[in-house]
Amino acid sequence: MAQQKKNKLVTEQRNEKSLHLDQLSIEEIVTLMNEEDQTVALSVRGAIPQISVAIAAITEAMTDGGRLFYIGAGTSGRLGILDASECPPTFGVEVDLVNGLIAGGEKAIRASIENAEDDEHAGLLAISEVVRPGDVVVGITASGTAPYVIGAIREANRLGLTTVGISCNRDTPLSTIVKYPIEVPVGPEIITGSTRLKAGTAQKMVLNMLSSTLMIRMGKVYGNLMVNVQATNHKLRERTVGIIQEATGTDEETARQAGIDANGDARVAILMLMFSVSQEKALAVLLQVQNHFGDAVKHLQQS
Repeated sequence: MAQQKKNKLVTEQRNEKSLHLDQLSIEEIVTLMNEEDQTVALSVRGAIPQISVAIAAITEAMTDGGRLFYIGAGTSGRLGILDASECPPTFGVEVDLVNGLIAGGEKAIRASIENAEDDEHAGLLAISEVVRPGDVVVGITASGTAPYVIGAIREANRLGLTTVGISCNRDTPLSTIVKYPIEVPVGPEIITGSTRLKAGTAQKMVLNMLSSTLMIRMGKVYGNLMVNVQATNHKLRERTVGIIQEATGTDEETARQAGIDANGDARVAILMLMFSVSQEKALAVLLQVQNHFGDAVKHLQQS
């Protein structure tokens, strides 16, 4: 009975377009993959209303001091960890603001531990050990059925946290228990059940939208510039100079010196140049507006 129910999941069904996949040429295989991948963006587009509502709820919780936790198994868990790990260098946020948890622990990031997703109690424990009031938990599972994720979400709900679910089927068990369901039904994979393909791409696209929009709303982006980027290597130091130039319209030499004077903080350098204020004043204003760069600009414009 359980197997029959599983086979009803669209992500587990056979794709009629790839029934003879092993007989195709290399070019025919990659062409088919490309054609199927083009449908993913349209599937994500259909979920934009759900995605938008979820982001609004996450933003509200995190503006009030909450943190974000992604939790998943296999590919879904790895994608959550990837998105979380890229937030600090891109947006200059604390390393524990956005977090990724995976069934099987850190070892599962590099090695497959397939049975770990079946342990609902482990998901419960994983969440109960790390969250605090005001946090957000986002469960990620292509099927929408992974017990590890279900257990985590049930515990998060019990604790009164904001919960979001990302799945790639319709009317999933995950969607029925989260406060904010996001469903992106991408259809059967060209390799039956290999949800690291279209489903994985869809999840990555949704996570891109979620974290990027969240950071934009939290004032970590100015215009379309990553003003909070951490200049931790040569490439990023040069990017910081470019960001200062773009934001202020100044020449490279002035921008580079301002970056040095601001100890590599592009936000501070931009405020110093835009409003002729000291480093101390720029830092004080940023602190006053909870490091929301757009609000810092408005504050100095009005002062």
